[in-house]
Amino acid sequence: MADTATAAPTGALRRLRPSGALAGVVPFFAYTTVFLLIPTLVVVIGAFLDGSNRFTLGNLEGLTSPSVVRGLVQSLVLSAVTSLGGAVIGGLLAYAVSTAREGSVTKRFFTSLCGVLAQFGGVALAFAFIASFGSTGLLTVLLGKVGISTGTGFWLYEWDSGLMLVYLYFQIPLMLIVFLPAVEGLRPQWREATETLGGTTWTYWRRVAAPILLPSFVGATLLLFTNAFSAYATAKALVSQGSPLIPLQIGSTFTSEVILGQENLGKAMALAMVVVVAVAMALYAWLDKRSSRWMQR
Repeated sequence: MADTATAAPTGALRRLRPSGALAGVVPFFAYTTVFLLIPTLVVVIGAFLDGSNRFTLGNLEGLTSPSVVRGLVQSLVLSAVTSLGGAVIGGLLAYAVSTAREGSVTKRFFTSLCGVLAQFGGVALAFAFIASFGSTGLLTVLLGKVGISTGTGFWLYEWDSGLMLVYLYFQIPLMLIVFLPAVEGLRPQWREATETLGGTTWTYWRRVAAPILLPSFVGATLLLFTNAFSAYATAKALVSQGSPLIPLQIGSTFTSEVILGQENLGKAMALAMVVVVAVAMALYAWLDKRSSRWMQR
């Protein structure tokens, strides 16, 4: 009995003792707290405070102003178009890459290249497009010499033309990286079984591959949507007239004069963005869990 009583507290203390794995994730939790949790709390709390730190709903009422609604709608349109375009083109490229031999130079080259291009954004990407497609850009001048006119080049600075092209530059490779594991999860036995039962290639894609890949495809599209919706630096470097997108409007509230009583309107707009991103990422997590269940079968 004494030995049992002594062993019980010893086992409890052993379970409470911090493990090496827990110590390894402490820096991650510290980073997440400082750069994600605390800023989110600042935005959520500040959205309901006025300039004197008193509770108010005036900031949320400011979200109904025409300029804010227009910026939110245009941001949603830009994100939706570039995410769908990037998902379709990137998905086709992912399938093409998946057909290459495992470990081949071609496959390693494209995956490495897309890994770099997916992270290439901000001011550097905007400058690259200006130097290439601007009014005096390299490609604009070269095409002009052979009689192909690309216009004045001002289309590059519009949110509904230039920004969409620039966003697709990093959306397509990001889709390839995210969607490639799902495409590679398709087993050759499934196609062979379809052909054995008399099915065609169209039957295989319509009744076997498409239902399996659909959750992963939609989830990756949602990930691309949030990536475009929260982008700021590239749009700021290209769009200099007005603030047609909600991230640019938020930046303007912190860098320029604001109307008295709307000091925290930017935080209210940021809260609206947080809600949109949270909904999209919740759907992405649910679809990713569902697709993982399919691939494990």
